[in-house]
Parts: sequence; C-alpha cells; structure tokens
Amino acid sequence: MDGLLAPFELPYVQRGLAEVLLLSAGAGVLGCWIVLRGLSFYSHAVGTAAFPGLVLAEGLGFAAPLGALAAAGAFAALVVAFSGRQRLGPDVATALGLAGMLALGAILASDVFASGPGVESLLFGSLLLIEPRDLVVAAFASAAAVGASLICGRAWLTSGFDPGTARSLGVRSAAFDAVLLGLVALIVTASLAALGALLVAALIVVPAATVRLWTSRLPTWQAATVALVACEGIVGLWLSVQLNAPPGATIATLAGGTFAAAAALRAAAQRARRAAVAAVAAAVLLAVPAACGTDDGTGRPRVVATTTQMGDWAHILAGDEFDVHQILRPNTDPHDYEPRPDDVEALARADVVLKSGGDLDGWVDGALDDAGGDAPVVDVGDGLATRRDTSGEPDPHWWHDPRNAERAVERIRAALVYVDSGAAVAVERRETRYIAALRRVDAAIAACVSRVPRDARKLVTDHDALGYFAARYDIDVVGTAFPARTTIAQPSAGELAGLVDTIEREHVRAVFPESSVNGEVAETLARETGVSADHTLYGDTLGPSGSRGDTYLKMELANADEIVQGFTEGSSRCRA
Repeated sequence: MDGLLAPFELPYVQRGLAEVLLLSAGAGVLGCWIVLRGLSFYSHAVGTAAFPGLVLAEGLGFAAPLGALAAAGAFAALVVAFSGRQRLGPDVATALGLAGMLALGAILASDVFASGPGVESLLFGSLLLIEPRDLVVAAFASAAAVGASLICGRAWLTSGFDPGTARSLGVRSAAFDAVLLGLVALIVTASLAALGALLVAALIVVPAATVRLWTSRLPTWQAATVALVACEGIVGLWLSVQLNAPPGATIATLAGGTFAAAAALRAAAQRARRAAVAAVAAAVLLAVPAACGTDDGTGRPRVVATTTQMGDWAHILAGDEFDVHQILRPNTDPHDYEPRPDDVEALARADVVLKSGGDLDGWVDGALDDAGGDAPVVDVGDGLATRRDTSGEPDPHWWHDPRNAERAVERIRAALVYVDSGAAVAVERRETRYIAALRRVDAAIAACVSRVPRDARKLVTDHDALGYFAARYDIDVVGTAFPARTTIAQPSAGELAGLVDTIEREHVRAVFPESSVNGEVAETLARETGVSADHTLYGDTLGPSGSRGDTYLKMELANADEIVQGFTEGSSRCRA
C-alpha cells in the first residue's frame, strides 16, 4: 500500500478510527468538566476500579463491558456515599473506594476465578480489535455525556464553585454531582476497549488539560477539546500502524507530548514559540515514515504463528517457500498480549494461522475475526494438553515434552503442505532433520536428569509452566505460585506460607523463577527459606535473539542445565 492514508484503507483501522471519533465527543465534553471540577484522580481510578467487574465477566461468561460498567457504577456509588460523610473529601472517598474495588478484584482473580487474557485485554485495551458492540457503547456514552452537559452544565458549574448559591437556587449539589460521577464512569467504561483502564486518562483528561492552557471560556474549551481528542486519536492510530507500536500507548504518548509542547509554547516568548513549532514539525517529519509497505511482493503463502514456539518451528519448516509472521515476542508474558498493527495486518492477509491452543493464545480466533481474515486456524496443541495444573484446569504448556513437540511439528508440516503442496518435498525434508534433532535433545536431557539423585528432583517454580517437562523426565513438582493458565493472580499470604513450609519440609534446594514472569515471588520464597533463586527457566516463551533460549531446542537444553544446577546446588550441569 502506498500513500500516507493507506493505513486507513484497512478495515480494522477503520473500526478503530470510528471508535475514536465516537468517543471524542463524550471524552472531550466530560474531560473539561473533569479538569474543571478536579476529578482527574477519580476518572483514572474509575477505570482501574472496573477490574473486579472484568474478572467476574470472564469467570461467569458474560460480556466484559457489562461487568466493567457494573463495577464502575458501584465505584461511583461508593465515592458519592463516602463524599457525603463529614471530614471526607472526594479524593479520600475515591482512594477508599478504589482500594476496596482493587482488593475485591485481587481476591476474585486469585481465589475465585483463574483469570485469563480477557481481563488483561481491557486493562490495556486494543484499538485494533474493536467490535460492533464497542461502537454502540461509545456512541451511547458520548450522546449521554453531551446531552447531560447541556442539561446539567449550569448546575455542575454552580454546585462545584458556589455550593451556597446552588442551595439557595434549589439545586441539589449531591444529586447533580452523582450524575456527573456516573457519566464519567460511563465514558471511562466505553473507552476501555480502546485504551484500557491504565491509559484511559490520555483520552479523557490530558486533552482537556492541554486546551485549558489556552482558553478559559467553557464552550470554546469543550469544542477545542473534542477536536483535539479526535485529532490525537486519528494521528496516534496512524502512527501506531506506521511505527508498528501499540495504538493505546501511541495515543497516550502523543497526548502527553502535545501537552508538554503546549505548556512550553505557552511559557515561551513569541520568537521561542515559533522556533519550538518548527523543531516539533521537523521532528515529526523525520520520525514518521512516508508510507507503509507490509507486502513484500513475493507472492509466497503467508503463515501466522501465535507463540514463539510455533514461530520457531514454522520458520524451520517453511524455509524460503513461505512468509512466516510470529505474533508473540520473545521473553514476554503471553497473558499480557496486545496486538500490534502488523499482527492484525498479518492475520487479515494470512493463508493459515498456527496456534498453540488452550488459554495461552485463545485470543487469536477473535483477533482473526476482528481483522477480517478468513484463514484456517490450526490448533497445533489439540489433544496434546492432557495434564491438569494446580488449579485443576488444562495446562497449555504441552511443548515442554519433546514428544509433544514432535507431534506438533508433524501437524505444522501438514498445514504448510496443505497451503502449498508444491513445497511438500522441501518441507518434509526439513521435518525429518528436525525430528531427529528433537530426539537427540530429548535423550540428552533424560541422561542429564537421570544422574541427579531421585530424592533431589523436587521442582518449585513461580509459574506452573514446567509440568510436562517434569513428567517427561521423572521430576516431582512440589509447588508453584501461579497456576498454568494465568500470571495475573497473586498468591495469598496463606499460599506463600504453605509454599515456604513445603520447601522446608521437602528439603528443596532451589526455587526457579520464569524469565517472562515478575520474579518477586520466587525471590521472596528464596529469602524466607534460604534456598537459591538464581536459576531462571524459560516457560511461556523463548528467549530473545542471542540468548541461551532463542530456539526451542536451545530453550529445553538451557532449562535442563538450570534445573540440574539447582537440584545439585551447582555441583552438576547438563552440557548436552
């Protein structure tokens, strides 16, 4: 695709553009009231307070926006109730309500439901995966915000700055404030699909604060803020496609940069202001590519692989006969996945999609539909995930048993040959060589582990991702902090105490953190028990290029070496 406007020809970008334009009216109008009434902390908090609603929606199987809206509404009600108490202001009420909602969400995520990637998607948002229902919610929220501002604006202004006059005029301050807080909760909830709870302030607060630097007239302020929200959304979406960056983060960065530039220009003298404008314009022209070009023109069949393991195997088997796009990046947590523009573009143009299966990459089916793609999806792990994790759910990390990897490679070969039968001979030749290498690695790891005394093979990890590896090589998994299906839940104090007791009772010699998971839990366990936490394993993903785990075979050998070192306190290694 050529030309500056080419990204907007993509259907998923068009839906994102529609979402931004629909939200701009409500976000711009309400954003001015938020800044004027000092509700910036509340507007940020209400998005985060939607967390328990997202967990409930995921756990009970109903629409996530409904759960988020219910939680946001409950939070707004709590803030209104607490604000009416003597000696409590709105900031204290917001902090109290937020603490309660986050505590409830943490309990639900950790102890009631095994929260999956659906929760993370609304914590971070994804403007490239907008659904029709998101557009409906955005339109309704903006219409409600604009309508209520026209009806209640004078009361909001009067009750906010002169409560005494408001009472003398018969205006019930608490009632109108409750309406304002409820509308903020509605527009924040409507924005979650686009930017997520953690970045929603970039759409609702920052543009209004930027325009406020230049005008004090409310109608002008609101109109200019609506325009700025729309412009930053459009430009941010376009930049995210050009730079292959997450759209929510791109819009937030652009909004912050615009505010900084506006503040600098306001404070500068006229000559310095003109120089700053020229510098900013030059920087933008240098930073932005002149056009996008995602198609290399080779005409080769296009293969999309979701995980790093799928990508490694697909690249090896595909050779030069296929174009392979890998979605997940090395050494990143797949539970926090947010699609980047080239991921959605690749899905839209794919000839076949390879997924690992289970909750690890279950998002790919919805992403493919949202991208407008119709490629067949091959569930490579179908039938391979037979182990149950510590929460009783299917463990999706089947690839840590090389015998499962062998069957997966066979399925990938079949998928590639189905797409291009002319490449069958070359693909099958690579498959034969790779399976031979797989079997050599499997035998080498088995030999290494067998030299460790049986009673010393006791594995404790921060994430239950090595169960298949342990079962294959006769290792006992005696404890994990996170279940296999998620890393968002946090262990309770009782669970940590139980792990400490297990480590001491079983005479465990090391706790193994995972490279793509925050290692604080493993470090805490190590401090409490005096064992080592120095041996990091690759669980969900391969490592970055140049690391010991940048291919599947190297990853499994690296894991074996670290485990053997931990079991033997460094006296033995696995040097296959």
